[in-house]
Amino acid sequence: MSISVIINTYNSAKTLRPCLESVKSFDEVILCDMHSTDETLAIAEEYKCTVIMHEPVGYVEPARNYAISHASHSWVLIVDSDEMISDSLRNYLYEYIRKENAADGLALATMNFFMGKFMHGYYPDYHFRLFKKDSIYWPPTIHAVPQIKGRTEKAPAKKEFSIDHRMQGTTVSNFVSKMNKYTDIELERRQMEQYGQLKMLFKCFYRFIRMYLLKGGFRDGKAGLCYAILNSFYKFITIAKIWEIKEK
Repeated sequence: MSISVIINTYNSAKTLRPCLESVKSFDEVILCDMHSTDETLAIAEEYKCTVIMHEPVGYVEPARNYAISHASHSWVLIVDSDEMISDSLRNYLYEYIRKENAADGLALATMNFFMGKFMHGYYPDYHFRLFKKDSIYWPPTIHAVPQIKGRTEKAPAKKEFSIDHRMQGTTVSNFVSKMNKYTDIELERRQMEQYGQLKMLFKCFYRFIRMYLLKGGFRDGKAGLCYAILNSFYKFITIAKIWEIKEK
């Protein structure tokens, strides 16, 4: 049984080399690039990846199905260019696909880092990443959840079986710079949602309480507090922009 790794990129040179180093032992690595202007393609060539091109659209989801369609093997693993796959996780995935009762889609936990610290308040942060190629459709909207035909499962929430997401998005500046862009894109699918003042306050407050208290973000000191507040503020900005559109 073989696995094709799919990596979508756009100007990903700062993080791509450690990512590719972590997946080089898989059977195939396909890099789907949106016409990068940095050293992304040179690094991909260095690692002998299969490179395909997709028009730049500002976010990754519209290119997911296109990239998956180029996979040579029946199992596909989605890895972002700022993530790493440990040897333990790779071994677990190959053992998993050899199981007679393997599900059609497998969700993997993600270890997120912020200000140099592992974020307990955002763990296990499950995302579906391993699929049977013919069982997956990815809606082309930002932060879309893939649609999987068949049975799904979650991998154990153990750090050795989790995706390591520490390379990018770990600073306050980076988080804030992405916030405006991503909330703009989210409006495409959320602008018809209804929010009153109380609902908005509840949504933002609950997001903070969930990350900081219920999931243990307080254990991460100042970084955990900042991360919970920024994620709550992300929700606030999204709803404020929805209100702005409706007022117009």
